[in-house]
Amino acid sequence: MSNPRQNRIHFSYPNSDTLLLTLRGAWSLHDGLMTFTETEKAISVTPNIKKLTFDVQQITHWDSSLVTFVLRILSYCSSRHIDVDRTHLPDGVQRLVSLATSVPERQDARRKVIHEAWLARIGKKVVVTFEGGREMVAFIGEAAQAFLALLTGKARFRRSDFLLIIQECGAQALPIVSLISFLVGLILAFVGAVQLQQFGAQIYVANLVGLGMAREMGAMMTGIIMGGRTGASFAAQLGTMRVNQEIDAMTTLGLSPMEFLVLPRMLALSLMMPLLCLYADVLGILGGMVVGVTMLDLGFIEYCHQTQATLSLMDFFVGLVKSVVFGILVAIAGCLRGMQSGNSSAAVGIAATSAVVTSIVFIVVSDSILTVIYDVLGV
Repeated sequence: MSNPRQNRIHFSYPNSDTLLLTLRGAWSLHDGLMTFTETEKAISVTPNIKKLTFDVQQITHWDSSLVTFVLRILSYCSSRHIDVDRTHLPDGVQRLVSLATSVPERQDARRKVIHEAWLARIGKKVVVTFEGGREMVAFIGEAAQAFLALLTGKARFRRSDFLLIIQECGAQALPIVSLISFLVGLILAFVGAVQLQQFGAQIYVANLVGLGMAREMGAMMTGIIMGGRTGASFAAQLGTMRVNQEIDAMTTLGLSPMEFLVLPRMLALSLMMPLLCLYADVLGILGGMVVGVTMLDLGFIEYCHQTQATLSLMDFFVGLVKSVVFGILVAIAGCLRGMQSGNSSAAVGIAATSAVVTSIVFIVVSDSILTVIYDVLGV
């Protein structure tokens, strides 16, 4: 079956040096653009062609696709020094072609692809990284100044906003923290049970789950959850305010965005994180207890006594200190990316994604540093 697009054009040679293009049918975008390959081939196979003309009597209707096709022919024939007779084209096509070719294209109008050397690309990446580090240090310094203003009673922010942020960071985060913490406790108990059952030491699953949740996993999982939930929310909120120019309006009114927007979010998250961490510890220990009682044939009272004998207040204190640090870092990451957001909806999405990644990196790095410090101090 022949292609309908190819049937719209026919080539003939009324003279040895003339090519006649007979155009037929509908030339519209709805019917598809006509490829220039066949026309280019018809011109190139006859090297002695000096003139090209059109026959458009069989065209039913046309739109800009016909104009595009004619412009390509003109460009190709101009490069091969072939004269194009446009007198037989429709009047509308002639006017549009004349309008398109009346002003020559600037030499630098087309985008030029510049291939940079690999060393130049590395240098740019290094400069961008250092610039990002400088902005981060400056943001942390401004946040510290806002905190000092709070201690001296000079910080200005709305108490109602602060209470609302506390609710968002605390009570509204309980469902997801409950689910993840309970499942983490289950997983720790499963992993420990597989090995400890080989030695008949199932009772020490309580030690493993209790210490793991209190010292490490409770604060770690809560921080990661809040980084993906609250940190991204902070970045999206501040990014949207940046797009709507609300932050610029605050600066114009003499209000410090650091005090009015960043400070209450940092305070709320740093206050709620220890409470969420304790809650996560309890749920994780409960998850381990479910595995110990149902799968390892441990008694409920026995499991509780073993957990109580293993854990001390210092173990919970270690996790609480980590949770406070994680809360501050998550708030800084979310607010920093939100304040750095561009002025578009896509930039807000990028800021939220970057806030999550930055929060997780901060949490892992700070947890490593705190673990080394605890080891040195013998805690």
